Amino acid sequence: MVVRHLGDTDFKTIMECFLSAFENYFVKMPTDHNFYKERWKAAGVNFNLSYGMFDNDQLVGFIINAIDQRQGELIAYNSGTGVVPDYRGKRIVKAIYDYAIPDLIDNGITKCLLEVITENVKALKSYEGIGFEICKKYKCYGGMISVETQNNYTLKEVSFEANNWDALPNQNLYSWDNQSKSLEKGNYKYVYVIVDNQVHSFFAINTNNGYVAQLEVLNSTLSSWNILFSAIQSIQKEVKINNIDDRLIDKIKAVEFAGLKNTVNQYEMELSLLP
Repeated sequence: MVVRHLGDTDFKTIMECFLSAFENYFVKMPTDHNFYKERWKAAGVNFNLSYGMFDNDQLVGFIINAIDQRQGELIAYNSGTGVVPDYRGKRIVKAIYDYAIPDLIDNGITKCLLEVITENVKALKSYEGIGFEICKKYKCYGGMISVETQNNYTLKEVSFEANNWDALPNQNLYSWDNQSKSLEKGNYKYVYVIVDNQVHSFFAINTNNGYVAQLEVLNSTLSSWNILFSAIQSIQKEVKINNIDDRLIDKIKAVEFAGLKNTVNQYEMELSLLP
């Protein structure tokens, strides 16, 4: 078996391996290839700096990396790691990282990031063995919003460019896919909630699938969160919100009060590549 980058591997082959690796996973994964094309484009995936384990010409394991300059570092964010069932237990992920890390360093990468479901103990131990350390803890939610309808607000949709991202709180606590640099390449509506002619709160939503990538209130009270969820509910009642940093206690309480259920929890892990 040999490790090489995925830049010369066609997308269909990558997807067949990906879906095989994530069959019977902790959460049900989408199977539509276009979903991943859009998601990985938004994340900034670079297949020349993503890697696969090949048995002859068969792709049996992979690490798909998004590459971007964020928080002052050039980061490789692992958008997906997997090994097909027949090849598990062979330390393939470690072998891929053993190959990938020197190549990433040669290309100026200073940090690797990834997310792992907290219940996935085998993967967690594997990443810790490579040198990754837990740096954040996230909670994921989904379901039907159930809050009392309020009428004391108006909605103002803005473009990505017109949105004042620096004025929004907690931008450093969002996970990779929910950060503004990823949203810029995604399919989102950016909406201000206006109360008494003032910006009260904000959310970014993909109305095709109900995914809320960001939601913030400028004054964190239960009534403020209820107005925000009433506003989201007016556009989309069934939603999914992934990777809320567990330090954001008020937000988590508000999400649960709005009727959404905790579906899964994740760790963010990091590995510094600096000397």
